Amino acid sequence: MRLSRRQLLIGSIAAGLASCGRPQSRARSLELWTLQLAPKFNDYFADVLGDWRQRHPAAVVRWIDLPWGSVERKLLAAVYARTAPDLVNLNPPFAANLASKGGLMDLTPLLPPRAVNRYIPPAWEACWDADAGQIAIPWYLTVRLSLVNRRLMDRAGIDQPPTRWEQVPDFARQIRERTGRYGLFITTVPDDSAELLESFVQMGVTLLDGKHRAAFDSQAGREAFRFWTNLYREGLLPREVVSQGQRRAIELFQSGDLAMAATGAEFLRSIQVNAPGIAAATEPHPPLVGPDGTANVALMTLAVPKQSVRAQEALDLALFLTDAANQTRFAQQARVLPSSLESLAVVRSSLEQEQPTTEQGHQIRQARLLSAQTLEQARVLVPALPGIKRLQNIVCTYLQRAMLRQLDSDTALGEAADEWNRYSRARWP
Repeated sequence: MRLSRRQLLIGSIAAGLASCGRPQSRARSLELWTLQLAPKFNDYFADVLGDWRQRHPAAVVRWIDLPWGSVERKLLAAVYARTAPDLVNLNPPFAANLASKGGLMDLTPLLPPRAVNRYIPPAWEACWDADAGQIAIPWYLTVRLSLVNRRLMDRAGIDQPPTRWEQVPDFARQIRERTGRYGLFITTVPDDSAELLESFVQMGVTLLDGKHRAAFDSQAGREAFRFWTNLYREGLLPREVVSQGQRRAIELFQSGDLAMAATGAEFLRSIQVNAPGIAAATEPHPPLVGPDGTANVALMTLAVPKQSVRAQEALDLALFLTDAANQTRFAQQARVLPSSLESLAVVRSSLEQEQPTTEQGHQIRQARLLSAQTLEQARVLVPALPGIKRLQNIVCTYLQRAMLRQLDSDTALGEAADEWNRYSRARWP
């Protein structure tokens, strides 16, 4: 059975939040919020939710898709207004933040036996909160790769891109001196990507201790702060890293001003469309890692707000959307990786057997296959820790001050730890 777009009620949530209270139809349907999947995946959701409706005629789903930048504000507003959805698509940091405020259901007592065995371990573990329990079900994921501009590499006389963080300064210096371009980009904007904290973890930094106090004020933390501070002060990072987010990295890469972009295979298609000349010179390589070789997984999850009066049905919907068949279909369309073990085996086998007929298709296949292979040494580096968004804000703000020479690097790190600990002691006495 196929649902029409009108039946799915895809559109802005703003009107729903503006209304007073929960509409009467709310009691007859499950409300699902996703992040930036419409209109590209309208047909997919029409088919999948049509299948769900055939199996669960009493649990019709109302699907609402939100822009990425507005989900936190709108979800918090809905929670406070007691109009939260039954199932919502979140990343682990925001899920942890909401769970720490008592906003998410612990799914443990509702899960079927051995549900954990359906998913790859790093993805399942990233949905566990020590205080709040199993706060989400893993859905789709991406593995960060290094997309490299071969022309800039050749101009700089570099055969292979760096694979370890300690190799980055020489690489960035050589690119800058010989081409006038930049080697890499990492944002320090507090509310953007968690890539900076992830790099700290790869460099051996422990972020928090068991009492939620700052553990990053350590020798490893000082070295990590100095690493990024020195790169910026030497002019080896674009000036925009203190003011613009990860989107700027893609813009610089597409304009030919960046030698290496840390991003997922799914971005290759947009590079091929927006900058075909750059795409033709682009090579996918393994991501930057630390001494233990661990790469990062960016995960999307499905969580059940505690306000839902239909929590079991919401969980059943999450398990349905993340089963092997539906994850395989979505992964193939979105060019991402599934969290389902069975689906991952299918996707990887399909990629190994695929024989693209175009250079663009071959490039995407190569990147996706490399992502699937990298997943074996990958995990969510910044897990679902309470207050993680506040921690990111504090660390990024003080690193910016060090980069801009407002503070010495070691002093900035110490002040960041002090500010976090003041917050931590107030929240977790």
